[in-house]
Amino acid sequence: MAAEAGKKEEEMSKVKITTKTHVKPGKTIGRKECQLVTFDLPYLAFYYNQKLLFYKCGEFEDKVEKLKDGLRVVLEEFYQLGGKLGKDEEGVFRVEYDDDMGGVEVLEAIAEGIAVDELAADEGTSSLKDLIPYNGVLNLEGLHRPLLSVQLTKLKDGMAMGCAFNHAILDGTSTWHFMSSWAQICSGSNSVDVPPFLERTKARNTRVKLDLSLPPNPTASSNGDAHQLREKLFRFPEAAIDKIKSKVNSNPSSPASKPFSTFQSLAVHIWQHVTRARNLKPEDYTVFTVFADCRKRVDPPMPESYFGNLIQAIFTVTAAGLLLANSLDFGASVIQKAIEAHDGKAIEARNKEWEADPKIFEFKDAGINCVAVGSSPRFKVYDVDFGWGKPEGVRSGSNNWFDGMVYLYQGKSGGRSIDVEITLEAGAMEQLEKDEGFLMQL
Repeated sequence: MAAEAGKKEEEMSKVKITTKTHVKPGKTIGRKECQLVTFDLPYLAFYYNQKLLFYKCGEFEDKVEKLKDGLRVVLEEFYQLGGKLGKDEEGVFRVEYDDDMGGVEVLEAIAEGIAVDELAADEGTSSLKDLIPYNGVLNLEGLHRPLLSVQLTKLKDGMAMGCAFNHAILDGTSTWHFMSSWAQICSGSNSVDVPPFLERTKARNTRVKLDLSLPPNPTASSNGDAHQLREKLFRFPEAAIDKIKSKVNSNPSSPASKPFSTFQSLAVHIWQHVTRARNLKPEDYTVFTVFADCRKRVDPPMPESYFGNLIQAIFTVTAAGLLLANSLDFGASVIQKAIEAHDGKAIEARNKEWEADPKIFEFKDAGINCVAVGSSPRFKVYDVDFGWGKPEGVRSGSNNWFDGMVYLYQGKSGGRSIDVEITLEAGAMEQLEKDEGFLMQL
């Protein structure tokens, strides 16, 4: 088994970058500046947000040209991705775009020893690392790096598309809006169906000056001790998701209680089983965190097409003993209450508190013994079809991982299936893998 894994790592390390080009919008945009707002700024000390999609297809060179042509068109609307981070004269961060700026970085690479099915079957993420650019690169480096880098790698029987997005300028909703718009153009559309809403200051117009500079060696910092952490993908088919939801909703605490959503049901299932796998003492606290989309929660609400970060971390905490001794609806109710309480007023209060004393946080600040959920199965990641079929797999890169980080994706099998990527300390991961209740053996 170890020899097999070693061989896999060796194959992955044979990824060779062959060319680097820059792609700019296909028309003149001129000089544009857009202030970063309170929802964006805390992410400056996160790493670039990485996504990996892989496709079965031939004629790699033709596909690359088609993708670049589509990118030129889609950047006419999403031009901020072709810009850089900057600061105005008062030290307020902003996105700056000018026609003579570098644009989006496009890397071409070859790894013809790797087949698409091998990637699709791979349950870890560290072996996928070389297929995605900007590993260990902080968003703050967007001051002198492109805000989007795309690596297109030729595989034995297809293509891997690794993307690194600067998280200080966009969240998951905006990321997948861009990806689906790009795919739409490559599939024959002449223009973007739903242009991005670029006026960030409509969501918040407070100017916050931050005195931030890069550490002397920014790429030396890491996402935690890689030797003690393991990442793994768990696939939950529709039947397992339905079973979890029905189990969580089978014992309502009162006849008037609101049913738990699919997200709340799966979240408490993960939280409870991860807490058990960690062998915590009954009195140990455990934190559940979700990065929630606030587009419909802010007052006034913002359109779905709002381009930027419009997310906030919602935290809730309980003792491990309470979480494990009670039925699932106890934890689900704790999560549900925290999410429902995060309304326009709560968001406003959080913004004011942050603006009065700005704290740049890192992903690992999510809390003690935490389970922190990012991404969403609502994102239609398997609809990102550039004209040669749907992806065979969609994964995160290795940036922004820490003990307890969870990414949820729409499942490849469609319907209500969900893919769950989890990072845990190695011993806890071993326990979780053996936990038949977690895997919902159907």
